[in-house]
Amino acid sequence: MKKNMGTLDRTIRTLLAILVGILYFLDVISGTTAIILGVFAIIFLVTSLVSSCPLYMPFGISTRKQK
Repeated sequence: MKKNMGTLDRTIRTLLAILVGILYFLDVISGTTAIILGVFAIIFLVTSLVSSCPLYMPFGISTRKQK
């Protein structure tokens, strides 16, 4: 996959995933809300680690700085 995520984008996604994890372990979120946010957190974390967002590709979006 082609990398299309910049550093700021990756950082924000990682921080959101961590925030969801913290909210879950502090019992602030639970039930269906926790499951849905947990799935999004996992997706955010994976896309952040591989520096590629599949939803950006069809639209030609890239937050990565071009050299």
